[in-house]
Amino acid sequence: MNNDSLRYAGFWPRLGAHLLDILIMLPLILLTFQGLMHYRLFELYFFVPGTLFGLFYSVYLVQRFGGTPGKLLLGVRIRKLTGEPVGYREAILRYLPEFLFGLLISIAWLYVEFHISESEFYSLSSSERAQRIAKLAPSWSRPLKTIENIWIWAELLVLLTNRKRRALHDFIAGTVVVRMSASEALKFAMDRT
Repeated sequence: MNNDSLRYAGFWPRLGAHLLDILIMLPLILLTFQGLMHYRLFELYFFVPGTLFGLFYSVYLVQRFGGTPGKLLLGVRIRKLTGEPVGYREAILRYLPEFLFGLLISIAWLYVEFHISESEFYSLSSSERAQRIAKLAPSWSRPLKTIENIWIWAELLVLLTNRKRRALHDFIAGTVVVRMSASEALKFAMDRT
C-alpha cells in the first residue's frame, strides 16, 4: 500500500473501534472497578498485570496486527504515514500518553491505599469509601484528571480538523488510521505472519 492509495478512517470508524475495544475489555474493566471498590490493596496487586495487559493490548497487538481487536474487527489499521506497517516504536509512541496518564492515576490510587487503614476501608459503605478516597487522594490527582480531560478533548478536536483524521497520538507516533478492503486486510495479515 503506498501513501497515495491510503483511505483514511474518519471519526465514526475510529469511535466504533474504540467502543468495540471497550466492549471486549468490559469484563476486565468491571473486575478492576469491583476490585478497587472492595479490596484495599487491589491496585498494588493489579499494577504489574494491568500494566502488562495494557502493553500487550495497545502495543504488541498494534505492532503485530496493525491495530487493537476493535480496529481489526472494523477493518481499520494503524499504519505509518508512508503506508508501511507500524513497528514497536510507533506503537509505543501512540500508547505513551494513555500509559502516562494511567500510570500517574495508579500512583495516586496506590497513595490512597497506603493512607487508609484496613479497618477503616472495610468499615465504610461504598459511597462513604468513594468520598474518603477522594479526600485522601494526593493534591495533584485532581489537576491530573483535568489535564487528562483536556487531552481527550484536544485529541477529538485535532482528529476532526485535519484531512487525514489523525489524533494527537498519531502526530506523536507518525501514524495514521486507514480503512482496508478485505483483500488488503488479508494481504496485510499474511505479511505479518
